[in-house]
Amino acid sequence: MSISQTNFKFPGQTGFYRGKVREVYSFDDHLVMIATDRISAFDVVLPRAIPHKGQVLNQTAAHFLRATADLVPNWLINVPDPNVSIGWRCEPYAVEMVVRGYLAGHAWRTYRDGGRVLCGVTLPEGLRESDRLPTPIITPTTKAHEGHDEDISRDEIISRGIVSEAEYEQLEAYALALFERGTQMAAERGLLLVDTKYEFGKRDGQIYLIDEVHTPDSSRYFYADQYEDNLLHNRPQKQLSKEFVREWLISHNFQGKDGQVVPEMSDEWIAQISARYVELYETVTGMAFEPADLTDPVARIEASIQAQLPL
Repeated sequence: MSISQTNFKFPGQTGFYRGKVREVYSFDDHLVMIATDRISAFDVVLPRAIPHKGQVLNQTAAHFLRATADLVPNWLINVPDPNVSIGWRCEPYAVEMVVRGYLAGHAWRTYRDGGRVLCGVTLPEGLRESDRLPTPIITPTTKAHEGHDEDISRDEIISRGIVSEAEYEQLEAYALALFERGTQMAAERGLLLVDTKYEFGKRDGQIYLIDEVHTPDSSRYFYADQYEDNLLHNRPQKQLSKEFVREWLISHNFQGKDGQVVPEMSDEWIAQISARYVELYETVTGMAFEPADLTDPVARIEASIQAQLPL
């Protein structure tokens, strides 16, 4: 069984939001965030959920939030269930800070098609797919409630008043510090942190790191021991990310564009995706994955939250 969605009504609850993957229950000063087993790609929620995916996301995010709390305050208070995190309610900034250390994914596809400026950042000529960039770059996107997030430049963010210049500089500094810490932690696990995104919010006048950090949904990793040889021989890098799901969809003529139909996902493919998520968790964190009981996961989650009330 997998966790496709929840529909709880808790005492003291003030709001509810269903995102592509997460479901957020609001209280006066707190949020309860449930990581479901839904999976999205190209900003489209795919029709079948992936067993244990939500647990992987939630526990990976908690691992890295705890490991970076000395760099920037974050929203997390506790994790009462493998799929649940409880934390401070913050007012989110309307941008995501995407940090890239290598030319991969969306950045590579843009570069391959002739683009040399990405979110106001000029990329040098002569780069190959998966090349390490001279220095990590920030390529922000607007945060869309529905549909596709859109690339945006630093200057546009400031000139349009989306974020003040002073606050944006602080977001940049936090994002680069987090990426450096993530890079160090990845290296200890034999990995390269290729790119990732960070989301920030504000509470009582202070900036907080919110949402997930360095998870397979927000990040891309390469295996370090194979990187140079694959680059030398022009072979695809072995990745730890959900890029393999995007590549499978592309090979089946789906990129979330109008008129395209999501290809059928077989039981075997669902099991393979689940196994890849578990592999990522164990590789990135260095901890053995302990699968949660999926006999009645929705009831289990509801009971774990009820035990924390009132918030």
